[in-house]
Amino acid sequence: MDRAPAAPVGRSGRAVLQLLPALGVGGVERGTVDVAAATVAAGWRAVVASAGGPLVSELERAGAVHVTMPLDSKNPFTIRANAKRLVEIIGRYDVDIVHARSRAPAWSGWLAARAAGRHFITTFHGTHRHASWAKRRYNAIMGKGERVIAISRFIAEHAYAVYGVPADRLRIIPRGIDFRRFDPAAVSAERIIRLAREWRLPDGVPVVMLPARFSRWKGHEVLIDAIARLPDRELRCVLVGAVDARDAYRAELEARIVAKGQGGRFQMVPDCRDMPAAYMLADVVVSPSTEPEAFGRVAVEGQAMGRPVIASDHGGARETVVPGETGVLVPVGDAAALAAAIADALDLDDDDRFALGERAIAHVRASFDLRTMCAETLAVYAEVLGADAAREHSIAA
Repeated sequence: MDRAPAAPVGRSGRAVLQLLPALGVGGVERGTVDVAAATVAAGWRAVVASAGGPLVSELERAGAVHVTMPLDSKNPFTIRANAKRLVEIIGRYDVDIVHARSRAPAWSGWLAARAAGRHFITTFHGTHRHASWAKRRYNAIMGKGERVIAISRFIAEHAYAVYGVPADRLRIIPRGIDFRRFDPAAVSAERIIRLAREWRLPDGVPVVMLPARFSRWKGHEVLIDAIARLPDRELRCVLVGAVDARDAYRAELEARIVAKGQGGRFQMVPDCRDMPAAYMLADVVVSPSTEPEAFGRVAVEGQAMGRPVIASDHGGARETVVPGETGVLVPVGDAAALAAAIADALDLDDDDRFALGERAIAHVRASFDLRTMCAETLAVYAEVLGADAAREHSIAA
């Protein structure tokens, strides 16, 4: 399970086709666009196929081609139909490598790559539920790449232990952060003030922030219980995520907040397109996930902005947070421990808060730079194609 070498990729006419369900707003989607832009910058051609989404325009501005097709479908007949169309796309754009980032698109991509005689690699972004044989069979496609990129050591160990992916095919490439965006010095006071007004945050009240989609495993309930254990603290807890009036889980959370007598201390806000400014509004950033994060982008982004970060002690957080140095790890699902950690973070004096922030920024800049992620991904592409050159050389000899 080697860290991928950051070898340069030479300029050539090579092409890479990345596959994912859709280009919405998330870590997988963001990484796809970033790698496509780096591929173009390296002189290669970048093609992305998905069901579309808000990041398509950014992808195309970077010089990549987007092909819209229903790769978000898990229907077996659609997966087969997608595979046939991908064979056509591979031929049209003379694709050398098919790079799949999710399971349904990976099945289509694997079938197409085999049919077209092209290289196939995957990025393992999560553990996925795997209790049943059928689930493991479906998930196993993510281990079929000639190279399998894992976004953390935790995911690499999972791929090895659960799906038997050989260590020599695994490459660990952590997600990267764009430090041009996630830089406290780059966020103007105007942006912070505008967002505070939009969210109607009271002046001078400490903010505890959980940025995460409204999924049960993200730990919203643990945070609500933790805040209820701090009745004498003046604070506002902001849950940043997709707000849908029809969302049953959101309604459950609202009921829990009221039942705990915390109605005036919580607010839910929509997905935020200016997360750097959002982090600057936070006095504490929490990621209390009850299932392991494959990587944990929130913890890294929070540290990049110099915020005190508290995360659950499992999964990718163990690789991104240095306990006692750049943040705090608390036992999974332990509301009392989370409450104590939040209280300690809010009690930090200015000097200690500044020192923690400086350590956190230095840590993530050294370990999770977007440029490194892109360079290491391109190196995997070059590694796979280098095997072709080696075979050609041996045949010629």
